Amino acid sequence: MPEKPKVAFYWCASCGGCEETVVDLAEAVLDLVAAVDIVFWPVALDFKRRDIEAMPDASILATFLNGAIRTSEQEEMAHLLRSKSRLIVAFGACSQLGGIPGLANLFARDEILRAAYCDSPSTVNSEGLLPSTRYKDDGHTVDLPTFYKSVRALDQVVDVDYYVPGCPPTPRMFRSAVQALLSDEPPAKGAVLAPDTALCEECPRKDSKPERLSIAEFKRPQEVLINENTCLLAQGVICLGPATRAGCEALCIKGNMPCTGCCGPTSRVRDQGAKALSALASLIESKDEAEIDRVLATIPDPIGTFYRYSLPASLLRRKRLDKHAEQAASVSK
Repeated sequence: MPEKPKVAFYWCASCGGCEETVVDLAEAVLDLVAAVDIVFWPVALDFKRRDIEAMPDASILATFLNGAIRTSEQEEMAHLLRSKSRLIVAFGACSQLGGIPGLANLFARDEILRAAYCDSPSTVNSEGLLPSTRYKDDGHTVDLPTFYKSVRALDQVVDVDYYVPGCPPTPRMFRSAVQALLSDEPPAKGAVLAPDTALCEECPRKDSKPERLSIAEFKRPQEVLINENTCLLAQGVICLGPATRAGCEALCIKGNMPCTGCCGPTSRVRDQGAKALSALASLIESKDEAEIDRVLATIPDPIGTFYRYSLPASLLRRKRLDKHAEQAASVSK
């Protein structure tokens, strides 16, 4: 009996939702196990780093790696799995674009550590101690991962063969990706394994979108009773469907919530946030500068709205730090 292709899964800086996608295959996970041999999946099975280190290079067909790169350990694992795998798949928004963890690029490394270890309401740390990469006590030394100053997408660290978008990818999207990789004619290197059209194309409300949209004020979902049959943009609710790739089955829209952009841009868009911002700006009803400023002010968090999943992979990458913050962060990547 021929040996089954080997597949690995790994989790870096993310929430774990992409791991749930595999579990959400339900009984179809049996088909996955029948088709491939899972040789590394630490979140679900008892595998160790040394198990991967002992494997020959390129012996794994594909590694599905989710999560952004935030620490030295995550970067080390990305390089290790790259060497052991013929194919590396950036699995989910955090791996593909930097994801929500990438919004940490709005802050200096020291600010983040102080917020977590000194300033949070539940923390008692009178000495102001912060994590360090080496700790010594009673003759013992412990080396810990370095917390980098910036969050990076996976392809900013290692060569990536394919991308599966979404936060998280749907089980259907994951199943299709596995089938594509196992086929006799896999997709071209660098392909995003999802439709290359805007989400509006598969939106169940697309027929309700007026020929010409005109917005006098942007509304947040909690500020309005959303009509579940009408285009969200036509109701003044920010929806990133026009700037976001399809393939998610429009699950948020079907749940009466706007698209927040987790499937990233189509191949024709270089910067998803800029595309969404320019598209919405063109819909503002007024031509008066003061009124335009007032309308834009109804978007309380532009970076979090337009770059929620894509800041590290965007043209912006991160907030420019002041000179003092740059010096404090210069010891790490």
